Amino acid sequence: MSHVSGGGRLRVVVDTNVYISAFLYPQRPVFQVWRQALLRRYQLITSPAIIREVGHILRRDLAWEDLRVTRRLKLLARISALVTPTVVLDVITADPPDNRILECAVEGKADLIVSGDLHLRRLKAYQGIPVVRPTDFLRTLGIVVKTS
Repeated sequence: MSHVSGGGRLRVVVDTNVYISAFLYPQRPVFQVWRQALLRRYQLITSPAIIREVGHILRRDLAWEDLRVTRRLKLLARISALVTPTVVLDVITADPPDNRILECAVEGKADLIVSGDLHLRRLKAYQGIPVVRPTDFLRTLGIVVKTS
């Protein structure tokens, strides 16, 4: 992991599917990815495109009320290092929004991408940035995840 900043905290881009799972299922292990970001255990990196996609899914697919969505997105933006990618990638043609995750990771000099998405996970890494499952990321943070 070559990008660790002088502060030493891991720089991590979290995929939209991880946010949605964490927000919907706070009793499941994936919620710990969000909780650890709130506790500043790692440097969360996000972009306007990722925030828009999270908001879109919460509103359209999950029918969250606007105030609830706005509060969650403001919190996400506040705890994140916000980057605006200058490159447009077309690596994952089967699911173009996944490219926004890669763009954010490259622009933000991420150490890891945390995703449950098969398109991203099939890459294993992009430009030297590993793509890992949420449970593997939590183990990296020293959090034991019980699977049933």
